[in-house]
Amino acid sequence: MTEISIRPATDADVPTITAIYNDAVANTVAVWNDEIVDEDNRRAWLRGYRLPGTCALVAEADDGAVLGYATYGEFRHYDGFRHTVENSIYVDGTRRAGGVGTALMQALIEHARRNGKHVMVAAIEGGNTASIRLHTKLGFEGCGTIRQVGTKFDRWLDMTLMQLML
Repeated sequence: MTEISIRPATDADVPTITAIYNDAVANTVAVWNDEIVDEDNRRAWLRGYRLPGTCALVAEADDGAVLGYATYGEFRHYDGFRHTVENSIYVDGTRRAGGVGTALMQALIEHARRNGKHVMVAAIEGGNTASIRLHTKLGFEGCGTIRQVGTKFDRWLDMTLMQLML
């Protein structure tokens, strides 16, 4: 079994992060973007997760391969939401259901707690049962579903909202 370690994401991780993200764009409804991105885009994106109140982590195998990444950042851009964050998690398509997502989310939750966050929110495509199960396993509770709020692959998508009181 592969040993998984969690660490902060670095610029050296950008090529793998880009590949994982682009796979999600091209093949899933986990992210509601239509266009793949280049490494410069993900490098700029990562800079945004180095700001106070944010976090970007990667899961790394014992051989150094990046297996996935998770982030949290601002939930909304108003002062009153400063203690609430929204998470995202992406795991390499060949490494799903192997504990990578759980390890990433546990580390992300602990980081948020240590940094004084009060609530973590997840906005998940309504049919993404694997992500909903993962979040439920980690203590997130469903808050509701916003019907047909997004579109991708010529179909309407629902957004399921979940939250964890930290």
